[in-house]
Amino acid sequence: MAMRTRMKERFGSWSFYKEALAIGIPVMLQALIQSLVSLIDSFMVAGLGDVKMSGVNISGQICFIFMVMQNMICASGGIFLTQYFGAKQREGMRQSVAFKVVASLSTCIFYFLATFVFTRPVLSLMVIGNSQAELILEEGQKYMYLMGFIGIQMMISSILSSSYREIGRVRVILVITLIAAGSNAFLNWVFIYGHLGMPRLEVEGAAYATIIAKTVEMLLLIGYTIKERPEFISFSVFKRIDWALFGRILKKGSLLIMSQMMWVLSESFTAAIYNGRGNAAVVSGMAASFSIANLFFISFDGITTATGVLIGKSLGRNELDDARKEKTWMLSAAIIFGCIMCLVGVVTVLLVPVVFGNLSIDAQNICRAMLLLMALFMPLWTFVNTQLAVCRAGGDTKVGFLVDGGTTAVMIPMLLILAFFTNASPVMMYFGVKALDVGKIIVATHEMKKERWVVNLSNA
Repeated sequence: MAMRTRMKERFGSWSFYKEALAIGIPVMLQALIQSLVSLIDSFMVAGLGDVKMSGVNISGQICFIFMVMQNMICASGGIFLTQYFGAKQREGMRQSVAFKVVASLSTCIFYFLATFVFTRPVLSLMVIGNSQAELILEEGQKYMYLMGFIGIQMMISSILSSSYREIGRVRVILVITLIAAGSNAFLNWVFIYGHLGMPRLEVEGAAYATIIAKTVEMLLLIGYTIKERPEFISFSVFKRIDWALFGRILKKGSLLIMSQMMWVLSESFTAAIYNGRGNAAVVSGMAASFSIANLFFISFDGITTATGVLIGKSLGRNELDDARKEKTWMLSAAIIFGCIMCLVGVVTVLLVPVVFGNLSIDAQNICRAMLLLMALFMPLWTFVNTQLAVCRAGGDTKVGFLVDGGTTAVMIPMLLILAFFTNASPVMMYFGVKALDVGKIIVATHEMKKERWVVNLSNA
């Protein structure tokens, strides 16, 4: 009897999880489609050899930094958007979206500088010490310059798609993603290898395919928004910007942005260290592993979006006790879900010779080892991501800052010691770095008990 009572406290009703799945599954399917297209893209580029794939990969890592920055700006506004949606306050929703637009424009400036002006110097940071650095940089520069032409599309698409997700309207985003992703995959086939009478463009072909697909995605989102006229969109809001609210969003969001930027910069730093431990086989093997790993990393998008929407709405309605219960229910589900995704991750090792058979044997071996390692960490990562999603739902971005900042402070010296004073392989270095994530759970658990996240932001 006591066990049954405990289980009822730890796990919610089926109706609760059904609502979570209704939000999470379309988001995961969207991420899966994007990951499959990325995998197909990597498969096609891998057919060009280790050097060309390495060039695309290092460019992608730099673009990823700006993509994360853009996503965190949207997430900062989204914290308030979800709660205002729960409280049915239309003006607050519109001001939250206006914040996303204004803040995103500043990110675009830095993105254009990195892709158009300082392309080679930025890319060279990713291959310090690599024996084939010049060849990799030559290919990477071609790709990254063209990636500069998706800055505006990426900004508009992320603002609109994130806003729809934050109010639980996720199905239409899934359909639009499917169309854009299908276009990308088809155009990769056409441009990379020169089918249907088109010239063989190789690395540049992959970039052109992405530009067209991102433009299609943006136009579809704009078209749908014009048709539906969602309550969070109003151009007139820019005439009456609530700078006090902007300040509140920025205060909450600045820690979120800093924590995520610390994470992404540390990931880029570690990637640069790994890339320096050999030749193009190391770069392409590591890149290949992440292309496949994205197939099970989709779990993060699904569970964190569902957590943020459900708990954010409860907080916005001032149902604080319900939010506390939902926190426990989502964390319990995260453990089980993480274990399932661990098994999925192990199975994806079978894809290595199928998708990346054109890479060298050394690159394939690195890819296999990395996939098994990442699968092992899935329960831990799913749990800690859900913890951080709970905290963000109530505007407690301090937890993410403490977690990511503390880990980075320990990780960088540790990695430098491993790099300069040992012969550890990139895979073993990755294991050493990620083992520190156990500390993230400990810190997050301690901070969550303070309940800074149990706040109705729409009443403030």
